[in-house]
Amino acid sequence: ENIVMSLETCLGREHNLFEETAAHANRLVLNSPALSRDRFHQITSLNDEQYGQVRIDLNYDRSSSLREAIDSICQQAEEAVSSGRVLVILSDRAIGPEKLPVHALLATGAVHHRLNEKGLRCHANIIVETATARDSHHFACLIGYGATAVYPYLAFECLRDMIRSGEIRDQDISALAQNYISGINKGLKKITSKMGISTIASYRGAQLFEIVGLHNEVVDVCFTNTTCRIQGTRFTDLEQDQNQLSKLAWNPRKKREQGGLLKFINGGEYHAFNPDVVHAIHKAVESNDYDDYQAFARIVNERPTAAMRDMLKLRDDATPIDVNEVEPLEEIMLRFDTAGMSLGALSPEAHEALAEAMNTIGGRSNSGEGGEAIERYGTIKRSKIKQVASGRFGVTPHYLVNAEVLQIKIAQGAKPGEGGQLPGDKVNRMIATLRYSTPGVALISPPPHHDIYSIEDLAQLIFDLKQVNPDGLVSVKLVAEAGVGTIAAGVAKAYADLITISGYDGGTGASPLTSVRYAGSPWELGLTEVNQVLRANELRDKVRLQADGGLKTGLDVIKAAILGAESFGFGTVPMVVLGCKYLRICHLNNCATGVATQNDTLRELHFKPNGPQKVINYFRFVAQDVREQLASLGVRKLTDLIGRTDLLEILPGDTSRKSQLDLTPLLSDGGVEPTLPRFCMQPRNEPFDKGELAEQMVTDAIGAIDQKTGGEFSYSVKNNNRSIGARLSGEIAKRYGNQGMSDSPITINLTGTAGQSFGVFNAGGLHMKLTGDANDYVGKGMAGGLLLIKPPANSRFLSKDSTIIGNTCLYGATGGKLFAAGQAGERFGVRNSGARAVVEGVGDHGCEYMTGGVVVVLGKTGVNFGAGMTGGFAFVLDTEDCFHHQINNDVDIHSMQPEAMDNHRHYLRGMIEEHHEHTGSSWSAEILEDFDHWIDHFWLVKPKASEIDSLIDTLRDAA
Repeated sequence: ENIVMSLETCLGREHNLFEETAAHANRLVLNSPALSRDRFHQITSLNDEQYGQVRIDLNYDRSSSLREAIDSICQQAEEAVSSGRVLVILSDRAIGPEKLPVHALLATGAVHHRLNEKGLRCHANIIVETATARDSHHFACLIGYGATAVYPYLAFECLRDMIRSGEIRDQDISALAQNYISGINKGLKKITSKMGISTIASYRGAQLFEIVGLHNEVVDVCFTNTTCRIQGTRFTDLEQDQNQLSKLAWNPRKKREQGGLLKFINGGEYHAFNPDVVHAIHKAVESNDYDDYQAFARIVNERPTAAMRDMLKLRDDATPIDVNEVEPLEEIMLRFDTAGMSLGALSPEAHEALAEAMNTIGGRSNSGEGGEAIERYGTIKRSKIKQVASGRFGVTPHYLVNAEVLQIKIAQGAKPGEGGQLPGDKVNRMIATLRYSTPGVALISPPPHHDIYSIEDLAQLIFDLKQVNPDGLVSVKLVAEAGVGTIAAGVAKAYADLITISGYDGGTGASPLTSVRYAGSPWELGLTEVNQVLRANELRDKVRLQADGGLKTGLDVIKAAILGAESFGFGTVPMVVLGCKYLRICHLNNCATGVATQNDTLRELHFKPNGPQKVINYFRFVAQDVREQLASLGVRKLTDLIGRTDLLEILPGDTSRKSQLDLTPLLSDGGVEPTLPRFCMQPRNEPFDKGELAEQMVTDAIGAIDQKTGGEFSYSVKNNNRSIGARLSGEIAKRYGNQGMSDSPITINLTGTAGQSFGVFNAGGLHMKLTGDANDYVGKGMAGGLLLIKPPANSRFLSKDSTIIGNTCLYGATGGKLFAAGQAGERFGVRNSGARAVVEGVGDHGCEYMTGGVVVVLGKTGVNFGAGMTGGFAFVLDTEDCFHHQINNDVDIHSMQPEAMDNHRHYLRGMIEEHHEHTGSSWSAEILEDFDHWIDHFWLVKPKASEIDSLIDTLRDAA
């Protein structure tokens, strides 16, 4: 306080320095960086010397050059700001036949960097008036490269034109414009949230992009220091583009074309899955004629350049061998996987058809992030790859032990930072049951920041999975972004067995339009980088690499192998083979072929019963294609091809633009010693931590598990004893499923400090009682049983004031009980789907994304309680009358006082009594002793979507 007063005295001010007053600054506050016409005119009409402005025309005479025009724009901006102008308005509105426009993004980035270079950027705002901004990505680019705000005047003119033409009726321009801005704002929020950014101010100028195919002469001037791994287009090429557009724009005879950016239009932009491709593969798999497949392959292999690999060709100077000398089809097909497409995104029939086909040929199908019915376990319809994401959506021990590969999905290549989405219309009772959710409620898998903050957290999850299923392999799915090589090296050191490099052209059946374009990078770039980094760090022999995204033919497989992959993920093509016509309506639940819908009628009428055989036909064709390609290269085994970049050549390119692309980084060895391994040479990437205590527990208890007699065992633990209980849960789940041993439990008594993941994936029939404390992830993914943590007897501290378990406990739990006589850390009960728990305090983000179960908090909570909560409920003790400030807007809170809450009060008391019985907590004893007093300080927390009365049935079911 004295410091503030002294500063005020020094500055001669009578007000508080930290209050916002007119004396501090003259400023305009915008509620969105997307400006309406009225808001833009308000800003530009300001008659105030504090807001001096300059309008800089982005159009230049054809006699000049693009580079000269950009330099001129930057010079004008620099001089204006130096002279005290605060608003720099970059406008391309004064366009005409004799002029060419500098693209607004080029100009914005160049001006931003020039002002930064001169130390002037903080003295001015850049307002961009442009016709080039249409969707939220365009706004994000402009803001990311320095724009303060953007006025998309042509977008509003288009809306007016649609009203004038009658294309839009019964709407006024004001409402339409506001809807448009709301959509842009929503898209910007999604984009910034993907990057972990909360405010536009933090995103402005952040340059969180990767450039593909611009030459450094452009990058250095307009996008300084932005990652650009592939060199290419120069200023002269960009100017040539503008000349071509200008000729089209000012030609009165040229009709306006739709273009086909998002959906195939005949004669428009090329789409990798166009009708010719779809019809050709349908014909091939239905006829089972290899000639028909070759016709399909020619359409794909000879297409216009659509992917980086299309600019690479196999060398034609190799000495070929007879195809009969190449390894058989059956060996090649072992390397094929179907990509993660969940039951929910696909119909049950389609999902099972893929599994049946892949099991028949020896490959692997991927369950996707959505569970699998237990009736499929142990049958030909089992998915060998079980995707767990980071342990949510119904990941149980029974699910995990019925897998050959457990895949951790860090992100999707086609939607990095977003995760999967399943619209509520597709979440029927069966899907909701598998995912431990509620029918009709949309399911969005957020990025795994809830429990994976670092490579150490990922390493712990890998260890958890290897403990519960020691016979399985662990796969980690990464995005082909710049720097993925470093991440992959960490993943290999964390003892993953497989790494999937996912590219931007993978399919996502329920993507919003803002996620269809401009998201992700080519897998060719990511795979090459990962292969180089792993070899340089002598890790390549420990892990298998997989390429995933847009693979269609044997030539795609060959090129992926040469760039470093030893297995290959196919997603969209197998779905098309089943009958999908690629109508882009997966999210509407009305798929006309029954492949991607949960509508019973559509599935019964349209899904073809010979689906598995068609998938088998396709993969046999691809394998034969691979054999023929190998024979032409003189290579007998696919293994011998991995990493052989000397067998690829860069095509010269049939246009000047293509010929300027520098694809040499794809074929570089990164300076790695050629003698280092080029492929995986170990069956498993064995962890250094052998889990000796866990193995001893299995040895001691296996007889009781086999005979289902139950038993009691005691051990001491230290904080390096990780994932305690997972090995036992895996053994129980193998034999009896999630709950089959609940009637004859194994009881484990422990003393000390448990390491990470105590009770992870706990199975019914395993009761673990710890006297001491535990680290993060207690009860993560638990399906049943009992976890009890209490302090030692005669402890001097009060349990309610002390932390006894760490962060992210009960993450993704589906059942069981947890009682902890003390406080829990942050993110307690995130995505809890059925567990019941009592703790004596929690940190921030408690019960986030919770879909089921009951949580009782006998003390304080942190902020953001209940965010995204769609099911279950919580009881929270609020002794300081401040809990209403801690909750998220997704939940409602209700007093426990009314008589209508009698059932809830009885249920709550029963849970507290059970907590006291197990832990001996003095705090719970105090509450029970005067329960009528304390009940007035409890809140019932529930999702806004649920009804209070319906919770009574939930209480009875849970009991």
